[in-house]
Amino acid sequence: MLTVVLGLAGALAYGGADFYGGLAARRSSTLLTTLGVALVGLVGLALTSPFVTAVSSYDAWFYGAASGLAGAIGIGLLYGSLAIGPMSILSPATAFISAIVPVSVGLSAGEGGGASFYIALAVALVAVILVGFVPEKGAVRPRPLGLLMAAGSGTFIGFTVILIDLSPADSGLIPLLANRMVSSSALIIATGVLVLARVLTSRTPKLPGLPQLRTVWTMIVIAGILDVVANVAVIYGLRSGALSVVSVLIALYPAGTILLASVVLKERIALIQGAGLVLALVASGLLAL
Repeated sequence: MLTVVLGLAGALAYGGADFYGGLAARRSSTLLTTLGVALVGLVGLALTSPFVTAVSSYDAWFYGAASGLAGAIGIGLLYGSLAIGPMSILSPATAFISAIVPVSVGLSAGEGGGASFYIALAVALVAVILVGFVPEKGAVRPRPLGLLMAAGSGTFIGFTVILIDLSPADSGLIPLLANRMVSSSALIIATGVLVLARVLTSRTPKLPGLPQLRTVWTMIVIAGILDVVANVAVIYGLRSGALSVVSVLIALYPAGTILLASVVLKERIALIQGAGLVLALVASGLLAL
């Protein structure tokens, strides 16, 4: 039960972080927003980690750092695939693959149960596809490059969860801190390269105006805090239960984005996404049992 609660909490917090990060990116730059969220998360973890009992070890730092590198590559490929489009196909495909990779690893390691367990996993994977569907008018067949990047993104995001799961159970928040240090460094480098490239081509980087700056940073801070909450929920969910269960629940993160968009922006939930939310609740109940 605790594992399911933590997995769902992580998914909803990730979705919330994506929502506020997305709003900030509309007013600023996607890369700069992602960097800001990562840095807020790094500061949050750096301030919190000393108060959490942990044993520092090579494995704790190594698996954490490796997960940060995998995550940075996965997010980069995700943004690239969504830029190519169509989002309606590539977004749920990425979410599905990000779930199926760690689920496969967990099942191959001996995780599992009775028939109800496998039925619950199957229902959850269908829910991942439906919840992650992005209604898009005039969507066209995805290009091979877009599909390849989506597959790569889902795979690396799945590896992120696997690597965090491999970190020692007594390592506290050290793996998350190492993860954020590596991913933040990668984003700083990427941001520097982008800004330099735009300066050399005489293009002005997309930055928010002064009236928007406070709003943008407020959203970035909220997104960063939610991202930290999600990561903490996930790492303790992994330590309390099965990799296959937590990973498939994490992949339901679009549910948090959908619900916040419905409440804050008054956006209507698409019928297919509503069906996915219902299936997600059914799957969660079955997994809890």
